[in-house]
Amino acid sequence: MFHNQSIKPSTMRPIFVSLAILFFLAQTLSLAQQTISRVEPPNWWVGMELNTIEILVYGREIGALVPSLESYPGVQLTKVKTVPNNNYLFLTLHIAPETTPGNLKFVFGGENGQRIPYTYPLLAREDGRKNSIGFNSSDAIYLITPDRFANGNPGNDNVEGLTDKADRSDKGGRHGGDLEGIIKNLDYIDDMGFTAIWMNPVLENAMPKNSYHGYATTDYYKVDPRYGSNAMFKELCNEATDRGMKVIMDMIVNHCGLEHWWMKDLPSEDWINQWPEYTQTNHRKTVILDPYASQLDTKEFFDGWFVPSMPDLNQRNASMASYLIQNSIWWIEYAGIDGIRMDTYPYPDMYFMADWTKAIMDEYPNFNIVGEEWVTRPTIVSYWQKGKENSNGYTSHLKSLMDFPLQHALVTSLVSEKTWSSSWVHVYEVLGQDYLYPDPKNLVIFPDNHDMSRIFTQLNEDVDLLKMALVYTATMRGIPQFYYGTEVLMKNRESDDHGLIRSDFPGGWEGDTTNGFSGEGLTPAEKDMQSFFKKLLNWRKDTPTLHTGKLMQFSPKNNTEIYTFFRYDDDRKIMVIFNKEATEVQHTLDQYQEILGTTLSGKDILSGTTFEQVDSLRIPARTAMIIEVN
Repeated sequence: MFHNQSIKPSTMRPIFVSLAILFFLAQTLSLAQQTISRVEPPNWWVGMELNTIEILVYGREIGALVPSLESYPGVQLTKVKTVPNNNYLFLTLHIAPETTPGNLKFVFGGENGQRIPYTYPLLAREDGRKNSIGFNSSDAIYLITPDRFANGNPGNDNVEGLTDKADRSDKGGRHGGDLEGIIKNLDYIDDMGFTAIWMNPVLENAMPKNSYHGYATTDYYKVDPRYGSNAMFKELCNEATDRGMKVIMDMIVNHCGLEHWWMKDLPSEDWINQWPEYTQTNHRKTVILDPYASQLDTKEFFDGWFVPSMPDLNQRNASMASYLIQNSIWWIEYAGIDGIRMDTYPYPDMYFMADWTKAIMDEYPNFNIVGEEWVTRPTIVSYWQKGKENSNGYTSHLKSLMDFPLQHALVTSLVSEKTWSSSWVHVYEVLGQDYLYPDPKNLVIFPDNHDMSRIFTQLNEDVDLLKMALVYTATMRGIPQFYYGTEVLMKNRESDDHGLIRSDFPGGWEGDTTNGFSGEGLTPAEKDMQSFFKKLLNWRKDTPTLHTGKLMQFSPKNNTEIYTFFRYDDDRKIMVIFNKEATEVQHTLDQYQEILGTTLSGKDILSGTTFEQVDSLRIPARTAMIIEVN
């Protein structure tokens, strides 16, 4: 119970003084907590086409401070953008072409005299970066899942603070492969005849489990420490360049991982695509071209999430768009990569993707980017290629796409039984739709990849069919890509679980009893396939007709399992012929007179057999022949 009594003025003063002190201390503490935790991109370069950039600054209450830039010739701070979350600032810098390299001096100041200095590096570009030659049809690409290829440094298998620990017995867990393992085996890859490496994503995936695949990015500027470091990734690119090889970086702009640092403190609600309740993408790619598509279906396709653990990024947010474009250019300039494979290319905002691709190609005119559009209809795949005149007016700047239609047709042709029509009709018909593509020679062709059963499994572990698939992919128009381990008959017989498809390459771990790198412990069939692969790709490497030559195919005849196409230019003709019959076939050459003449002289590069003015070929059962025509 309180007594009704008055308080003398003399007793009130200490209370007011105490409150003032507490308020002052709170203000001081708040100011002291204003810090800069992240600045992205962490640096930029002078002499770039993209010379107006937006820098993301993140730190506690940093938005309450006012940034200023110390005078630097050629550089202007043209805009300061705040967002609903006071922990962010976005600074727009213009860097004039004549600017010299050096350090920019920022000061973030507050009304109470607080000053936070920050130094931002402007670097000189490395020689030749702008004119980097991207992957092209002269290349043969080796696709690697880094966690499953080779463990070069067991010391980084587990990293403090990252909960997904290495466990080789768990097919969905991390196994310890890393960048150092790839570097140590570059000579093997080179010796096999590959000229380019595409690695599944190597950026940080600080997810609780099953993060080895790399498609749930949690830091766009940091290589996952279980793979190595940014410096080691750059070393890998340099080591590859020294061998005349190229590196293709796998990127994702459609989504990030749920544990990405900004997901705990979003700049604004529209940084990601949000829904009243979780909404998954409908995967209905028909909406892209469908004149009757509903707005709901269209929105669900582009803005729906892949899975609950991968938030869908909103590229219509201008700062998000700038962030993603700058990030991709940063990695090209920093590491010297030679190409990008863009994951789930059609799922982000398609107008952003046009801007993203154009910005990169403007910066690096000879660069190349391949987009993943997993659909077996050339009408949809071709929509995204540069030069395509689309009915809705959409203009793309993407040079290359993954040729999923041809992959599907190739497997179908190889496993189908002969009917009244040849099983080869599948590849013949799909190839005949190349008129839909502005540049079919720039498509990436492949027998399999990391998201589907291995080609040896798809072909029912039939070695003869596998050799046909490899010959087809190595000699057909386009840029061939092969998945690691195909050369030693890796398979996923038990199931199509992705963890099993992406099994460890034999010999990549100390103590492995089988070693695909040295050949120790391989079966005779595995050694034979590795030798076949090596011979095929090294021949391809030195055969320019396959890189830039024209293509002519001949219709498979009814009730036969013979299929033939030619690659040719002014200097050379190459005849590629397949026999899926269970018996040897004596095949007359009459139908090829328009390109061969009346007889054939040449050599089969696989068997070494020579031919002198023959008018028919004896083709062994279930065999492919590659004949260099004299």
